[in-house]
Amino acid sequence: MRADRLVATLLFMQHRGRVTAAEVARELEVSVATARRDLEALSTAGVPVYPQPGRGGGWSLVGGARTDLTGLTASEAQALFLLVGPASGRSAAATSALRKLVRALPETFRADAEAAGRAVVVDGLAWGAAARARPPWVDELQDAVVRRRQVALTYDGRGGVSERVVDPWGLVDKDDVWYLVAGTPAGRRTFRVDRVRAMTVLATAAARPDDLDVAAVWEQVVDELEARRGRVSATVAVVASLVRVLRDRLGRHAVVLGDVDDGRVLVRVSSHTVRSVAEQLAGFGAAVEVVEPAEVRAELAALGAELVARHSEG
Repeated sequence: MRADRLVATLLFMQHRGRVTAAEVARELEVSVATARRDLEALSTAGVPVYPQPGRGGGWSLVGGARTDLTGLTASEAQALFLLVGPASGRSAAATSALRKLVRALPETFRADAEAAGRAVVVDGLAWGAAARARPPWVDELQDAVVRRRQVALTYDGRGGVSERVVDPWGLVDKDDVWYLVAGTPAGRRTFRVDRVRAMTVLATAAARPDDLDVAAVWEQVVDELEARRGRVSATVAVVASLVRVLRDRLGRHAVVLGDVDDGRVLVRVSSHTVRSVAEQLAGFGAAVEVVEPAEVRAELAALGAELVARHSEG
């Protein structure tokens, strides 16, 4: 859009002070003729942009004039407000930043940007779930990541409580559970922030790979954890109406294999242990039949026997 290009030209001039049409053309990837027409259009529109002929000349903002444009296009401004979400979910700092951004936006952008901020309500709780308290260490860890400072943790892990010094790389909020991705002497490790019992940000600089991509690292973490969670699989025949329920509940650990002659559907379900697979299926009663393996069938039968023994009359 030409309007976006004119904004970009103006911001480029604010940054450089004086520019030539050729420099604008290279920066915006347009022809020199197009860049010159855009500069002339700004001047015609009343923006204090004037050419200076001769050697060392070019176009400049007279008197170092500034504009309150942020460089955002209309669609970018709307996307930002949609991303941040409703006021109820914002931190005080985010609310203050958005208020300043609104004031900086061109008048024609403001109404749509503010409307976008009210268009979406984000409810992070699943049905029936209780709200999780935000771990107290999140803000300090974010600061340590940004400032590249090592962190001393008292961590309550599987092996018990331990003391360790780590290089914080990034934080991940997954379904309202916070994780710290960090470098350690043993390599990359992931820590649940709600298992941190104490923390101190150190003065020593944290090591971080130059090519670090936290999003890519987290994808590897997820793949590794999901692989461990799906070590045991069972093939089950279920009534067709339960297929969606299984897939909603188990996600990638419920894979549809095909139909059975009697109208049921074959599904492969996975979890980290035989017992866990059986527990996932027990609540469906006779609507689910385990085809194989025999270990899961036996575990499911044992669960049934336990329930009968506990709840039968007499």
